Amino acid sequence: MTSVNMTNVMINFRRHLKRRNYSPHTVKYYLNVLKQYVVWLALPLEQATSAQIDQYIDHLHGKRMEASSINLYLAIIRVFYAYLKYDEKINVKNPVRSGNRLRVPKALPRFLRDEDLTRLFKAIKGKRDIAMFKLMLRCGLRVEEVAHLALDAIDLKRRRIVVYHGKGCKDRVVYMSDDARDAIVAYLKQRSQDRIKRVFLVEKGTYKGKPISVRGIQKRIEYYAKKTGIKVSCHRLRHTMATQLLNAEAEVETIQDLLGHNWITTTQRYCRISNVKVQRDYFKAMRTIMQRSDQARQEDNSLYRKRASSFGGREISIDN
Repeated sequence: MTSVNMTNVMINFRRHLKRRNYSPHTVKYYLNVLKQYVVWLALPLEQATSAQIDQYIDHLHGKRMEASSINLYLAIIRVFYAYLKYDEKINVKNPVRSGNRLRVPKALPRFLRDEDLTRLFKAIKGKRDIAMFKLMLRCGLRVEEVAHLALDAIDLKRRRIVVYHGKGCKDRVVYMSDDARDAIVAYLKQRSQDRIKRVFLVEKGTYKGKPISVRGIQKRIEYYAKKTGIKVSCHRLRHTMATQLLNAEAEVETIQDLLGHNWITTTQRYCRISNVKVQRDYFKAMRTIMQRSDQARQEDNSLYRKRASSFGGREISIDN
């Protein structure tokens, strides 16, 4: 950009995102994406065309980036150009078109079987790790929500947790099963009694006693995945909870509230993988259909018998 100070524009854009209540993590991600794009473009932003965007997509493909990630990059760049035009009042044309969006196959959520869960938690020895992963499995917490969980958000007596500023900066309430509550209680008894508000702390090394990071939690689940040979991630534990609730005949709307989904269509994706519920619903419906069919056939036979009796007593049946 020749006529505008790029540093000032980025500072202003950061303020713009913060005013719109974007989380610090999201703000940082947006700015990193834009910096990568600006460095690659090597042109004033207002000179970028749709041809450059096509080339940038090829560049991202060359880095083996997934289609969903490329679409996110494009969405951020599109938002930035809109900001330049409408907020900074810069005469610039948005080079990102809706047609640039890549087709992404919608993979079904994956979940763990009961036997895998048994093996996984048998391999987890530390009380902190058991508590962290029980909150994901039983309460549906995201890894960021576990990392940022504060002591005052946990109500052991009422067996509930208030998730403050979850995804989309939304608050919600989740509930603790018996084993999740027991895991939290066991960990808190051994946790160092200091003034740090975060629940889960680093237990070894230079950062001992400091709040554990999102990446720190992810490394722990990666360690257990390697140790057990089970394909597990923090998010897969959350998927497992949703699937288990659905199989236990919980309402989709209830699961949506617990998981903090904006759209019920997101939650409904679990219906497609819940084979137990599909099987149960199928056979229940088929029993009803067969009962109605049998009843209708009996009524028809009864009617024919009555008609036959009126024609000399000869009985007619429609059974094959």
